[in-house]
Parts: sequence; C-alpha cells; structure tokens
Amino acid sequence: MSTQVSMTGTAWAMLLVLAMVWGGSFFFVEVALTEMPPLTIVLHRVFWAVLALGAVLWSKGLALPRSPRIWRAYLVMGALNNVIPFSLIVWGQTVLEGGLASILNAMTAMVGAVVAGLLLADERLTAAKLAGAALGLAGVAIIIGPEALRGLDPRDLAQLAILGATLSYAVASVWGKLRLGGVPPEVNAFGMLAGSTVLMIPLVLIVDGVPTLNHSPAVWGAILGLAWLATSFAYLLYFGILARAGAANLMLVTLMVPPFAVALGAVFLGERLPAVAYPGFALIALGLAVTDGRLLRRR
Repeated sequence: MSTQVSMTGTAWAMLLVLAMVWGGSFFFVEVALTEMPPLTIVLHRVFWAVLALGAVLWSKGLALPRSPRIWRAYLVMGALNNVIPFSLIVWGQTVLEGGLASILNAMTAMVGAVVAGLLLADERLTAAKLAGAALGLAGVAIIIGPEALRGLDPRDLAQLAILGATLSYAVASVWGKLRLGGVPPEVNAFGMLAGSTVLMIPLVLIVDGVPTLNHSPAVWGAILGLAWLATSFAYLLYFGILARAGAANLMLVTLMVPPFAVALGAVFLGERLPAVAYPGFALIALGLAVTDGRLLRRR
C-alpha cells in the first residue's frame, strides 16, 4: 500500500530558496532579451550551467552513470524540464512582463498535482486537487481576460506558451521521480542539463545561427546569473526536493516565485502589472491552498 509524501521543514526551506532564485530568472531573461534572441538565451543558460555542475561533480568525486537507459532518461528530462519550457517562457517574455509570466507559470503547481495524481501511486488524485486546479484555471482566465476568446493576438499566444510550459514542467517532475530515483541530485542535474545542451545546439544553429559573444557586461551578468544561480544551483535544490517531498510538492514552488519576480521587475525595470493580474493571482493562490490541503485541515 502506498503512502502520501509530505513536506518537512527542510524541504520548505529549500523550496523558499528555490523560489527566490527562480524568481530572479524572469528578471535575468528580461535583461538578456535586450541583446539576444530567445533560443540563444536558453542555450547559454544550459551550457554555462552544465559547466558549473561539472565542476561540482569533480569537486565531490561523483561519477557519472554508465547506463544508456539513464542517459536516455536525461535527454527526455532535458527536453521536458528545460528545452521546451525554457524556450516557451523566454519567447513569451518577448511580449509579456516577467511578473505576469511568473504568475501564469504558477499554474504549474495545480497542473503538477493533477499530473502526479494521475501517474504516481503515492501522490494520488483527490477532490481537493481537482478543486484547486479549477480555482487556478479560473485565476488564469481572469488574467488572460474574456477578450482573448474573440481572437488571438501575440500577447494571448505568449500567455498560452507560458501555460504550455507549465504542463511540460509537470510531466518532467513525474518523469524525474519515475526514472531518476536513487541517483545523487548533483548527477541528475548535470545529466539533465547535458541532455538539454545537446538538444539546444542544433536548434539554435538552425533558428538563430551561430551565437555571438559580443554582448554588454549587463547582459553577460544576466546570463551567468541565469545559468549559475537560476539553473545549476536551482536544479541541485530541485532534485533534492523531488527526492524528499515528491513531484506535486515540488511544483508548489511556482506559486512562491511571482512575488520575487514582480518585485525585481518593479524595482529594476519599472514594470507594472495589469490590475486583473492581482485578483487572478489571488485565485491561483487559493487554488494552491485547496490543492495542498494542510491550511484547510488546520482550520
């Protein structure tokens, strides 16, 4: 008989730190987009991150797995957790503010709970998770607005791209738990990002051409922050939380990201969210509380 996984105090602390660094990723992307096309940003992000994680593995004396099955799993994980969602989110941010993109990305928590509930025995689907997902979807509908139903424009497509990224993230968390359990978090993070880099190189060469290194110090600072903080360090936390608390609990981080993303965008980039974003985010937050269930049980 399976048991439900739960969050410990350590897992919550790791989740908060992960939210901080991922909140910064939306800010870093906004800066990088001033000089780089979207797919090139994604390639820089995973390439420099995998080099940093290689140094971590070397310093700890950790060996890479030799099984072809594990490396095939890393390629799939890299596509689901990096190539697809990173590309969709960065493209979406060519039209949307980083804060709004992060709010839409918060739907990952609800999508992740439903996907994990359908596919994982120890994270079963419940009425609370379905109700939470419905509330989250209502929040997204408020943010996008009824005018989106009358015809798609680039802004609507960008919002749909962010929502597509949430589904990819949710499937990735389940895949990681099913296929990569028992492997050290550092090795999993390196393998996934190595797979992402292999997939991104031909894609960038075809779409954007050969990347240039002639960029301003501000953009290079954003790229290295995106790669080293929001990717290599973040994925060490990601796989650690996945092992401790499960796929659905891991996806709770996406609701904690928007406050950091909104604050950074407002302070450094002068971004202001549309008024409908706040009640929409409140509904998404309520959906998360219902999905998680702990706050309601305490009440």
